[in-house]
Amino acid sequence: MTALTLSTAATPGLKADAIVIGVAKGTASEAGGLVVAPGAEAVDKAYDGRLTGILETLGASGAEGEVTKLPAPAGFKTPLLVAVGLGTQPEKDAAPDPEALRKAAGVAARALAGSRKAAFALPLTDEADAGAVAEGVLLGAYSFDAYKNAGKNDAPKSPKNPKDKGGKGKKKDAKAPLAEAVLLCDKSRDKTYKAAVERAVTVSEELNRARDLINTPPNDLDPEAFAAVAQAAAKEHGIKVQVLDEKALAKDGHGGILGVGAGSASGPRLVKLSYTSAKAKKHLAFVGKGITYDSGGISLKPAGHNETMKCDMSGAAAVFAAVVAAARLGLEVNITGWLALAENMPSGSATRPGDVLRMYSGKTVEVLNTDAEGRLVLADALWAASEEKPDAIVDVATLTGAMMLALGNRTFGIMANDDAFRAAVHEAAEEVGEPAWPMPLPEHLRKGMDSATADIANMGERMGGGLVAGLFLREFVGEGITWAHLDIAGPAFNEGSPFGYTPKGGTGSAVRTLVRLAEQTAAGDLG
Repeated sequence: MTALTLSTAATPGLKADAIVIGVAKGTASEAGGLVVAPGAEAVDKAYDGRLTGILETLGASGAEGEVTKLPAPAGFKTPLLVAVGLGTQPEKDAAPDPEALRKAAGVAARALAGSRKAAFALPLTDEADAGAVAEGVLLGAYSFDAYKNAGKNDAPKSPKNPKDKGGKGKKKDAKAPLAEAVLLCDKSRDKTYKAAVERAVTVSEELNRARDLINTPPNDLDPEAFAAVAQAAAKEHGIKVQVLDEKALAKDGHGGILGVGAGSASGPRLVKLSYTSAKAKKHLAFVGKGITYDSGGISLKPAGHNETMKCDMSGAAAVFAAVVAAARLGLEVNITGWLALAENMPSGSATRPGDVLRMYSGKTVEVLNTDAEGRLVLADALWAASEEKPDAIVDVATLTGAMMLALGNRTFGIMANDDAFRAAVHEAAEEVGEPAWPMPLPEHLRKGMDSATADIANMGERMGGGLVAGLFLREFVGEGITWAHLDIAGPAFNEGSPFGYTPKGGTGSAVRTLVRLAEQTAAGDLG
């Protein structure tokens, strides 16, 4: 990952491949003209105050995501200047918000792929801005190239085989991510700034690890391989881990997880990650859907809907990353992460539409559609999490296409059995820059899941399908336990072009929200 440092160095004498500055669209009172953001004063002076005019001549407008490159001014030891758009300035002389800085830093870092070193002279008014720029750089520079241009000696390391160290060759065409980033500010020695950047590094490293898992092809990441990755990370960071294989799942009665995994040659797993702090006063449980590949099972997905289904374990990847990040940050809260891992495949042994599964809770579920499998593995994991009586449970899942229809590809839905907790989760998501929206759990939709054969069916009314799925999950949350459900089906996997600090492919959606919830709980700010 990109190396990151803070520095008070002056831009003219700095040796780097590029200097990054911010530009914005002015306010209405400024006729919407281009405005150079604070941090670029020395650069503007070197252009004799003509930087704005030069950039406008080159077509720069300050729009979000815009990148304009030009030669650095005479006397600078850095050859290239990169002006990145911050979007519309909210009011005259107003500092950009942290999310605007995070996006701009991500865009610039991606544009500088192949560079050895870049200096970021973006406006840092406080430690929150420093952390945002650091996150933007580290997340924007991310690239998953393990399988590109791989010859015989360049094969990527396989998660399935711990002894496999991969090839020693180098990728021939792909540009390497930006190697080093220097954040320029006058408070580089301030402890709060350093702490903010260190936190950003930790969270970004784990979020990028989640992205790696999501992007790994399913032939190299089945439930057993995912569990092995979790075990290795847990050992490294002092997290207690327990893995239930098929025999253990059968012994304990995890009918949901076993039912989903029944058609695959790769057996399911339930992974429990336990991070504890001696100073903790609260206990959170995070539960993640981990379908390492979802064909739909007997209710087979049509062509055009299954090519990206390696991403159906994004919820488990987010939970895994959040627990490890919390451990590395030393947060004073106990967190249990549950990874419900299975591969949903059709075969002679697969669960059929019409089959009835007895879940870990004891309830029976009539399976009307085997492609509604995520709620089945989550149901077992939610009940297992409930047995420990945590103060709150948050589950994360790429659960329904209906949520994508409702909220689009960049926003996840939040449902909960407690309005105040739903609002708190929403606020945490917005604070860290993850678009989210609170969704209801209408009681009238529950009746659609009534079954003549079992206690409940895994399908209900088609309209409001995302809400129906939330109502199903609520049935498996222990009485009196606060719970929220994040449906990240939209933002978990970006099939379009990169934007901001979001790459193409796995995004790591919900990792930062979970970490923020853990931080707020540790600080006593959440319930």
